[in-house]
This record gives sequence, structure tokens and C-alpha cells, in this order.
Amino acid sequence: MRVLRKEREEDGGADVVVVGSGIVGAACAESLTRRGAQVLVLDRGPLAAGTTACGGGGLLVSGRAPGPALALAQASLRRWPRLLAALREELGPGRAECEYEAKGGLVVATDDASGAALRAFAAAQRAAGVDARELAPGEAAAFEPHLTPRVRAAVHYPEDAQLQPVLATTSLLAAVRARGGRIRTGVEVTGVETGRDGRRIVGVRTSEGRIPCGAVVNACGPWAGQFAAAAGAHLPVVPRRGTVLVTAPLPHGTVRHTVYDAGYVRAAGSTDAALHVATVVEATQAGTVLIGSSRRRAGFDATLRADVLRALARGAARLFPVLGGVPVMRAYGGFRPYTPDHLPVVGEDPRRPGLWHATGHEGAGIGLAPATGELLAELWAGEPPHVDPEPFRAHRFGPAQPFRHLL
Repeated sequence: MRVLRKEREEDGGADVVVVGSGIVGAACAESLTRRGAQVLVLDRGPLAAGTTACGGGGLLVSGRAPGPALALAQASLRRWPRLLAALREELGPGRAECEYEAKGGLVVATDDASGAALRAFAAAQRAAGVDARELAPGEAAAFEPHLTPRVRAAVHYPEDAQLQPVLATTSLLAAVRARGGRIRTGVEVTGVETGRDGRRIVGVRTSEGRIPCGAVVNACGPWAGQFAAAAGAHLPVVPRRGTVLVTAPLPHGTVRHTVYDAGYVRAAGSTDAALHVATVVEATQAGTVLIGSSRRRAGFDATLRADVLRALARGAARLFPVLGGVPVMRAYGGFRPYTPDHLPVVGEDPRRPGLWHATGHEGAGIGLAPATGELLAELWAGEPPHVDPEPFRAHRFGPAQPFRHLL
């Protein structure tokens, strides 16, 4: 167990400084404060205003192939209901409401080749403990009455869920504050300070001066690679752009599950920088329908491209013909933290003791946040980890090397 320095708060410091107030940073701060750590959360912008604000809120196991990422997703999916119940108990229901809904997911294929691949994928998931229920083509309509009749294969995932990511983040941060943690926005962390050995972190440099700390958590999302470089460690995390359409409110039940086509897994697992589009459709409790998803690597270019918007709209109308005449109220895009092996980075960086990473979740950070925060806090406190941490360690990327080619 780490020895906490209770005097740190008196000098403006903290046991742990968490850089980034998105859902992953908030989950880390929540897990750390639950263990008694003095935590200071810093963000250069408003709370949860980056990648978290641009997410759809899916808590999914359906898109994960067997392996470390699926294990983390399964742990998170189990943890979300327990965590939200604990927050309601601690804070009161009014401060821990985040529109959580265990709605389930539905993955469909509209051609025979994709159908065969989907069935094989679901079989592998079942072997890994996922509840993946294969449906006959005609059975899909009972789950989604407005779905295209062209469905050739479908798999129902009753474990999939959804929540409102900004509300979930503010609930986690409310718990941090209630336990004595501090949160400051409009403060940019510009670097770290090391001790006499030149390696171990003893503080951070910010736009408002030096802050002493025992550890710093890099929860900077798509900016995590830049922050790691400023801290003296290589981390190949770069932005991957995604775009979402938001329709006008529709009658309740128009879209009942998180529904996506079988090409989603292939698009999510792509490693090149080109544009990849796969249809994802899900409704919110407000009645609007969120339409995704796209992926492309183009640095921090925030341009909303017309060809991407058209591809998303066409894909949604093919899957749900009823959406063809529904107006789109707005579109938004966000940057997601991409790693070359599609695995998050969680844990202490051996090259820079005191630097901890919690990033690289790409578009799954909302779903993976609670297990990520718990794993990081377990490792920090010296507790047995609830999932194998080795696949997520930073040392898998080796020594520093240029990663400009990833941008």
C-alpha cells in the first residue's frame, strides 16, 4: 500500500494529479479517492468537454473479439451498475443520474458472406463468456420492427448497455469532490518535475505554477501522446477522428437497441489512416437517434466532411429505412485516442516512475472507464488487479521512437 503524504494538500499538492477530466480521468480519480488518496484533477478546458462529450455512451461487449480488450470490457460492463448504485447511495439519486439503460445490442449482416463472418465471430465470443444469441433472419424484426428486411444474419447481445457520458463523468467527479478531492479547470499542465535521480516525478508544471505530487495520471485522451512526450516518455497515442449525426426526436421505440452492421468490427480494427465507415444506430432517452460511426486519422483536423456525413446518413437509411425521411438536427465530431495495437495503456510507465497512463481506449473509453480506473488504482495501491494488467502496460511499445507516421 502506498504511503500517503497528508501534508501535500497544505502546500497545494496532492498524492496524485490526474490530468484530464474526461470519463477515464474521472473514473481513475474516483477509484483513487475511494482508497484514501488525495487527488487533484486538472483540465485545461471545461469538465468532460473533449472526447467524452463527443461519445454516444455505448457500453458494449458486442464489438470485442476475445482477448485483453474483451476481458476489460466484460469487467467494466459488470462494474457499471454496481458503481452507479454506490454513487447513488453516496451522493443521492439526484447527483448520480446518468440515463443508464441496459437496452442490449443487435448486430446484423445484410449479405451471406458477412452473415457467416458474424456467426463465427459470435461463436468465438460465446467461448469467451459473452452472451451472444444468434437469431434467425426473420427473428430480428421482433427486436427492431423498423429494421431492413434484407437482414441475413443477426446476433443479440443482451449485456450491452448505454448511458449519457457527460452525466456519468460529472457523477464520478461529484464523488471525488465529496471525498475531499479537488478539481480545477482552465489549468494547463505543461510538464513534469523530477527528483534528484532525474527520473521519478515529484511535481507538475502548470500554467498557474508548480504543483508537488507523488504521481501524475496521463488521462489526456487523444492528447496523451503529446503529454507523455512532454513528461519524457514515448507513447504512440494519436487522434482518430469520428463523426456522429443526431436526428430530430422520434417516437419511443423507433430504435430499441444499439444496432450496427457486421462491418463495424472490421472498421474498428483497421490500422491504416484512411476513412472507415460502418453503420451504428442508437436512440437516446430524449428520443433523438445517434448515427455513426466513422474513423480516420488526420491529426487534429476538426473539419466536418460532407462525404462522411453522407456516408453515415446513407448507411443508417439502409439499415433503418424509416430514418430516410427524418431530419438531422446536427452533426459533431471528436478525437479518439488510438494506439497501433488497439489496446488501452493502463499503469505506471517504467521509464518515468510516478507517471501513470490511462488512455488509448479509442471509441470505447466510456464503456471501459470503470475497469480502467479500478485497475489503475489497484496497481497504484499495490492490490491484486481484477484483470491481467500486462497487455496494457506501456513498456510494450519499447524505447522512444518517432511516431509521426501515425498521425
